[in-house]
Amino acid sequence: MSVPVAAEKLTTIGTLPVTNALVTAWIVVALFLVFAFLLSRNRREVPRGIQNAFEAFTEYALNFMDQVTHDRARSRKFLPIVGTLFPLILVSNWMGLLPGVSTIGIWGLVHGEKELIPLIRPAMSDLNMTLALGISSVVISHIFGIMTLGVLKHWGKFIQIEGIARALFAIIKKPSGAAAMGLFTALIELGVGFIELISEAAKMISLSLRLFGNIFAGEVLLHVLSSLMAWLMPTPFMFMELIVGIVQALVFSMLTLVYLTLATEKPHGSEHAEQAIGHSDAVHATG
Repeated sequence: MSVPVAAEKLTTIGTLPVTNALVTAWIVVALFLVFAFLLSRNRREVPRGIQNAFEAFTEYALNFMDQVTHDRARSRKFLPIVGTLFPLILVSNWMGLLPGVSTIGIWGLVHGEKELIPLIRPAMSDLNMTLALGISSVVISHIFGIMTLGVLKHWGKFIQIEGIARALFAIIKKPSGAAAMGLFTALIELGVGFIELISEAAKMISLSLRLFGNIFAGEVLLHVLSSLMAWLMPTPFMFMELIVGIVQALVFSMLTLVYLTLATEKPHGSEHAEQAIGHSDAVHATG
């Protein structure tokens, strides 16, 4: 039995193929829902037990996020997203390390041969899952950027029409070499903005491929070692995969946090421009 790149299909619901990676994702989500229900039902004003541990972890996560955002208000705003991604990726990665997971499945035809298809496969070893998370992370960062800065100011980071308009207005008002140079600079900034738009798409691809590559490679490694010696040889590598699961969940979550932070910051030079405009208005008022 091999480890195919694509997740194996178990059944279909209508036209939706149900793969073993999708089943793993559903199981993880169900575990989170049960945990959230139990935690909210037994909530106390003076926390203790699991509630105390959860609140301590939340406070630690906020302090950790503050090192990136430098703003507790933004950390609280981003916590539901980052705080969901980290345990989702972590638990999904660890699901494949449970004893007997690879031997519990159904028999089916794979490339014309009858093979055992495992019921559970780490969700992040499916490129569809990691690509969906990568796209969601980048899109959500833009949504937060629009909500924080406004549509024009946010997209003005990429499509800098305002700079070209100012340069053209300066040339019309007073043609000079400095005005022409300002227009040339604005056109260069516009080109750089389009390159940054391409980099936004590259973020989605890099996020998804990094996570998929590391988790899928771990699955293949454990499969090969288990086929050589099922009991002793894979053990140290399983501990290594525990660490890899933590690292990859942390990397993905922190990169998402960085994207959210950058998207909600004002464009470079905007504060200086606002101060200059205010100073100019004050000069005209006093004149």
